[in-house]
Amino acid sequence: MAPDEPSVAAPFPLTALDREILSMSDDDFHPHTWEELKQIIAENNLSVLKRRPSDLRRYIKWSAETKAAYGTIPNFIMRERLKWTPLPSTTAQSGPLFAIESPVPFAHEADYKILVNDWPYGLEKGVRHMIVWLKVRLESEPTRGDMTPKSRQQVEDFIQTMFVDRVRDLPGPVEKVMWFKNWTALQSVPGMEHVHVLVRDIPDDIIEEWTGGVEPLNV
Repeated sequence: MAPDEPSVAAPFPLTALDREILSMSDDDFHPHTWEELKQIIAENNLSVLKRRPSDLRRYIKWSAETKAAYGTIPNFIMRERLKWTPLPSTTAQSGPLFAIESPVPFAHEADYKILVNDWPYGLEKGVRHMIVWLKVRLESEPTRGDMTPKSRQQVEDFIQTMFVDRVRDLPGPVEKVMWFKNWTALQSVPGMEHVHVLVRDIPDDIIEEWTGGVEPLNV
């Protein structure tokens, strides 16, 4: 098999960057550094984030198999990873709807769940990629699906309380937490509200504290 050929047909459109990555080996791949990630997030240039070639090939294969078994990736995430059951009122147009404790994002711990990303981007050693999944939708602007000032502040406040304050006194670099949210067109799990969190040099026991000990699939 040629380096740029995944073992199965991709179940989603491959971008030019995807095809470039698939033509590479892991030895040729340059992981995203913390400073690069900081710039990417600051510029909202999220389309340049990339996975390691071997991870991308496995992600394509896993996505095809998961869609065949569950119908959609969100179905798998809800059933197997989050253990959330959508309401009967859910439609294809509405996306997954859930019973909630509060309509305010992050206001109740039953309305969100933190997991290590099963298929993280290719990051330098020490950087972990986590996802905060929400039952409540965040407000977004209608054109590109990007965040509004209100929803951005809600996320900022949660990240500060849940992540930044928790690791403030740890040794190592002062800056240990960054976050971003893909606009709608870039989401690999559309319809499922989620925020990406990047942390560095965080002990495993704190990661387990955030996730409740749930291990990622791609260990």
